[in-house]
Amino acid sequence: MMLSYDLFIPFFFTTIIFAYIPGPAMLYTAAQTIAKGRRAGLMAALGIHLGGYAHVIAAAAGLTLLFHVVPILYLAVKLLGAAYLVWLGIQMFRIRPSGEVATSDVRRVKSAKQAFFESVTVEILNPKTAIFYLAFLPQFIDVSGTLPVWLQFIALGSIVNLTFSSADIVCVLLAEVILSRLKKSNRMQNAMQKIGGAIFIGLGVNVALQKI
Repeated sequence: MMLSYDLFIPFFFTTIIFAYIPGPAMLYTAAQTIAKGRRAGLMAALGIHLGGYAHVIAAAAGLTLLFHVVPILYLAVKLLGAAYLVWLGIQMFRIRPSGEVATSDVRRVKSAKQAFFESVTVEILNPKTAIFYLAFLPQFIDVSGTLPVWLQFIALGSIVNLTFSSADIVCVLLAEVILSRLKKSNRMQNAMQKIGGAIFIGLGVNVALQKI
């Protein structure tokens, strides 16, 4: 076994608790859903999920220790990620309504692809995720286990990433239910875009003000 029951049980329940506590990733995927629809929200969740593996691999390789050893690197990545989120929010404010009540299939696909690539970038540029894996996973690593430590990091990190992504998907579906109850009109779509943009800007400011 990768972990003894004494380690796996607390790891499993702690991971679920952390995953389903409302956080920035949930707000981000909800904002994508509100602004661009369910498909974009799900693609955003996928982008965050894939971007999360970069942090899992970095934690396994010990690269995230650089953020502690070189604080200026942490600050630079954090501010870059914050600026990117704010820029995405501003872009949502600048998008003009298409004049059509229903979004075309081509536009939905384009929005979903855009949400995916934006989300991968946002997650990779989020040093808080790297710090979380570095702080959380070692508590459940069995140095005397049969698997090497780096492989335990990969396995446990993947479980954490999958669990967090399940919470993001639930958030997307809930946001889509709320949207479906709202009147579909150009004015409402424009308002939803601005709400999504405001959430992005708020997340960017929050990231910039966070300390390591």
